[in-house]
Amino acid sequence: MDLEALRFANFKLLDDAVEDWAGIVRNLEQLAKDAENGLHRAANKADWVGENSQVTKEFVGKTAGEFKDAHTQAETIHNILSDTAGELKDYHRQLTEAIERGRLKNLTVMDTGKGTFTVTMNVHPDRAASGYTPPEHDESDVNALRDEVQGILRNATESDNSAKMVLMALVDQTDYGFSGASYEDRDAAVAAVKEADELAKLAKKKPEDLTLAEFDRLNAGLKKYHDDPLFSERFARDLGPEKTLAFWAGVSDPQVTPELTRERREQLGELQKNLGLTLAAASKSDTTEMADWKRHMIEIGDQPVNGKRGGIFGFQVMSNLMRAGDYDDKFLADYGKSLMQAERKFTDDGKHVAWQRMGFDPYLNHMSGDTGWDPMSGYLKGLSNSPAAATEFFNDDFISKDGDHKHTVSNFKYLFEERHWPHESRNDFKPGESVDGRNNLAMAFEAATTGHPAGEMPTADTPAHNDQQAKLMASVVQSISEDPQRLTGRGYMSDSIGQMAAEYLPDIYRATTDVKPDLHSQDWLEIEKLFPVAGTSARMDHTDVARFLITVGQDPKGYAAVEVGQKAYMANLMDYHLNPDLPEEQRYSQSAQDTVADISRRSAEVGGTLGIGRQEAVLGSAKEKDEAYSEAVTQMRNVTSGVISTGIGVGTSFIGSPVAGAAAYGAASTVSSVVLEELFKDSSGDNLKHAGLDAGNLWGETRQRNVQLAQSAAAAAANAHHLPIANQVGGWAHAGTEDGLNDASTNGRHMAKDLETEIP
Repeated sequence: MDLEALRFANFKLLDDAVEDWAGIVRNLEQLAKDAENGLHRAANKADWVGENSQVTKEFVGKTAGEFKDAHTQAETIHNILSDTAGELKDYHRQLTEAIERGRLKNLTVMDTGKGTFTVTMNVHPDRAASGYTPPEHDESDVNALRDEVQGILRNATESDNSAKMVLMALVDQTDYGFSGASYEDRDAAVAAVKEADELAKLAKKKPEDLTLAEFDRLNAGLKKYHDDPLFSERFARDLGPEKTLAFWAGVSDPQVTPELTRERREQLGELQKNLGLTLAAASKSDTTEMADWKRHMIEIGDQPVNGKRGGIFGFQVMSNLMRAGDYDDKFLADYGKSLMQAERKFTDDGKHVAWQRMGFDPYLNHMSGDTGWDPMSGYLKGLSNSPAAATEFFNDDFISKDGDHKHTVSNFKYLFEERHWPHESRNDFKPGESVDGRNNLAMAFEAATTGHPAGEMPTADTPAHNDQQAKLMASVVQSISEDPQRLTGRGYMSDSIGQMAAEYLPDIYRATTDVKPDLHSQDWLEIEKLFPVAGTSARMDHTDVARFLITVGQDPKGYAAVEVGQKAYMANLMDYHLNPDLPEEQRYSQSAQDTVADISRRSAEVGGTLGIGRQEAVLGSAKEKDEAYSEAVTQMRNVTSGVISTGIGVGTSFIGSPVAGAAAYGAASTVSSVVLEELFKDSSGDNLKHAGLDAGNLWGETRQRNVQLAQSAAAAAANAHHLPIANQVGGWAHAGTEDGLNDASTNGRHMAKDLETEIP
């Protein structure tokens, strides 16, 4: 910064900019509140159908989020401008005072251009006016003034340049829309960028040269800043794809970094997580540099990573860094396409196993689970956090239909049914083979079919199922029906599969009616009214659904997810159809008696079919403890409490609001709560403790629970809407439940050859 620029600075334009941004912040704050309270919440309460349920509702939610991000970005810009203006004014004051102190010692400071200046004598004694004796000074006074002015200009330049740097970095974060990066002042943003530069320098070192102190600093810095957009983008860009892979491959290998892996073995998992979170945040940046980073990372995925050991490919390293964080969807999708191309190449189109770790190969995964040698495991874990990318990936072709291949093989079919999975040991040095790869596959299925990250529950913002999600769910049901061992032989997948089923209950109920989907059929139009669906419905075969539910029911967690979900769904259906305000065009044409009986029948068939699976697990060869089922149901209490309060049933495809969301936030949650509290209470009781475990007692308990809860749901709904039939609905529910249990029993007999226990 030139001396004259700071000395004679006019701060009015900068002050005006600060004030203008303050006004923008105030306006955007109000707009963000209006968008959230008016637009977003109204959209979540609205009764969306058809394409609107998949596109418009999600668009409204994202638009409301953009207002929030716009306010955040405007506030950050205002904070940086205000902070910088204050600092520059202070440096202007310091410069003015320094020049004045110099004048009192007969020194003047003169601008010589291009950021330079000189300190000279103001009035030479020989040329002083008559009677005037200029103040005296010595060389130390000249040097002191020079150093002081230089320091002020240096600090002012740093303040000005750093403000420019972070403002440009902030704006560059997104091509469209606004960044969610938030900083209280310029110094905080500058500190994040500087820390990124310094930590990237450490990570660029040869791994064998990294000291314990440097390892600790790197880990602490990534932990502190991994969610910071400016830090993450700068760190990833500085480090670059090759150095990123080389760094993690090196610090993971005890032959490369023996001291680190010995002294910091317990911290390697934390560093892996923090590095993965940092890269995930960086992948969301729209800067040109990050676009190049992502493209190049994919390009080198099938190439060996440089290192002493060799034999490690880029996909193997990067996939392990995807286990933590929510990566950019497009990056994940493009990465997955290239990964599957490498899979085809290394397995000869799936004929052989690949990525098999040998005894002395280093572990690449230091978080809990497998050794990380199979890149599919880490990648699938990454997909489980990114629903849109997961949906696209599983619907992609692994092998397309062409001259050599008569049938198309999707990524779903290949991974679930055909892949030769490498044997993976656990990374905790305990005996036994790791099942993480297939478990991560199930979690990725959950994200891909439900539209939300695995392990979470749907919210009012979760979009209704689209055609790709529904198609994948139908494929999962059909595949498990075709070969139940695909699930029963891998029980650890059942919690995710069960949650998927719970969120497709409207589709499952529809399948149990045996009415063929046909928009020209009056019978099908009635089924659509009885079990309304927002978005796309998954079309499944009744037999497939029955075999699928019996299979899921053989695992306590899978059973609990569907049983709790379907009881909540039944309760919501009762409330929905018994609400007198339901518009005529949405109303099921049958009488209230038939409506209650039909809902009860479908619920009982699902519950009874699950009960047969439970019976097979307890009395068959698996010898699962029945207490595990009760405990699993009880554990769902906390999981479902938030979902009930939203009034959306068990998944966002269920229309739970007859009149613009009125019921969704009213009686529906009350009816569901009544039913689930009764279910949870029964599950923690001792119904079977003294009865003895045999087929008759287990089926009797299933029958009693289904009748009791159907009656409770019907009565609670009738009472909630003050209907005069409250004393009749119990009998209607009882009759429907008995029919449904008979249907379930018939389904079980058709599967008898696959079961070992007696079918009621």
